[in-house]
Amino acid sequence: MKKILSLLLLAFLLTGCAASTPAGSEYSADDINFAEMIKDAQEPEIGLMKSWAGVSSSTHAGHMMDGMLSAAEITELRGSKSPAFDLLFLQGMIKHHEGAIEMAEAVTSSKNQEVADLAALIIDAQLKEIALMKELISNL
Repeated sequence: MKKILSLLLLAFLLTGCAASTPAGSEYSADDINFAEMIKDAQEPEIGLMKSWAGVSSSTHAGHMMDGMLSAAEITELRGSKSPAFDLLFLQGMIKHHEGAIEMAEAVTSSKNQEVADLAALIIDAQLKEIALMKELISNL
């Protein structure tokens, strides 16, 4: 189970970002940057954002979003055992979700209503998941 959770954590935490706006795009550089910063765990949202003109999910410049665990934090997580692992995993996921909220907040006022609506949905979902993870922590 620990190995599966570790793999899930790494899938959530490994990401990069860059933004470029093609001429005539209906999406701003912030809209495109937001779309490019989200990976596999959010496949429905990714499918929607890939349909937006100018978004390339393979574009990145090695930047890390807020909420990414450091190499030291990942090493600590790998070396831990339950219940310490559970606590570190949940704390890392809360940090990651808070980073996703920060990214989404950058486009909540997008002129493109589709982008703004998706950002609001992501923020709502991330806040609910954070509340659940905090409850799990309180029960450890």
